[in-house]
Amino acid sequence: MRIGTVVMGASDVARAAAFWKAALGYVEREPARDDWVVLVPAEGPGAGLALGRSDSPVQEVPRVHLDLYTEQQDAEVARLLALGAAEVDWELYPENPDFVVLADPEGNRFCVIDTTHG
Repeated sequence: MRIGTVVMGASDVARAAAFWKAALGYVEREPARDDWVVLVPAEGPGAGLALGRSDSPVQEVPRVHLDLYTEQQDAEVARLLALGAAEVDWELYPENPDFVVLADPEGNRFCVIDTTHG
């Protein structure tokens, strides 16, 4: 058993797909539809990211979210913000956190984890 695909809701699937393709270097597994697309790593194995149309409101503190690992947290946060991510005013940060909470253009929250942190 393994995780194959993480699924997130989006009101604008094309906009969400454009962000995540640029953010992760993923490609469409098959041509996107207006209401559904599955993105996969351009090369090699890895979990897929599916985006499905949803009219549900975004959760402020989601029960499930993506953690993106990097050794260059500041540079990646800046790159993601330039791609359309937004900073999240996160009141739940611990002291000296190894993560930064961002939101994609759809408002879905995710964390950028500094893998060099302690």
